[in-house]
Amino acid sequence: MHWEWKNCPSSWAGQFTGHKKKPSIVLEAVASYDTWIWHAFFGAAGSNNDINILARSPLFNDVVHGVAPHVEYIVNGNQYHLGYYLADGIYPRWATLVKTISSPDNPKKRLFAQMQEAYRKDVERAFGILQARWAIDEYEYVEEESDDEDMCPQRSRRARAKQYELEPSITYEYHQDRQTLSDYMIRHNRVRSPHVHQSLRNDLINHLWRSFGDGE
Repeated sequence: MHWEWKNCPSSWAGQFTGHKKKPSIVLEAVASYDTWIWHAFFGAAGSNNDINILARSPLFNDVVHGVAPHVEYIVNGNQYHLGYYLADGIYPRWATLVKTISSPDNPKKRLFAQMQEAYRKDVERAFGILQARWAIDEYEYVEEESDDEDMCPQRSRRARAKQYELEPSITYEYHQDRQTLSDYMIRHNRVRSPHVHQSLRNDLINHLWRSFGDGE
């Protein structure tokens, strides 16, 4: 969600301005049906798109560091070991994200798209509550759906340099143990697996159709 920054300092405007030509700040959030916000990542410049925000977000840090709660479930007879969030737009095809189907071409896919999009309304309700509570102006930021995980907006060198100046210096501690690094990379790759994403979505489509389909 992009929130317009009306009083953005002019020296920062280029960094925080996207294709809408207005400075904005981005909020990434995960919310459940009761509008409880489980995760919030706020403050990224509006020149970023969904993929850039996800790349900087701490959303899956616990998973790749091996400290997240263990998850195990079966869908359509297949076992999975990572939880997932519902997403749309240009989000990548990761094992931890289940995207809608933009142009469903059969009854099974149409049912899945309808239910997936209905549940995604929960986070929109949560955004609405935040807007009403703090009187925040929002403008719509629409990206065409894409599977290109490397797609990112082009910005001038000056704008990128300014961003690095504004961001705090962060120091990470790296373990020298090679096995630890190997485990980290294995979990990192599992989170970003397009194969698991496709398999999970297909299993969810078939599971929903057996549970709620009309038998066509």
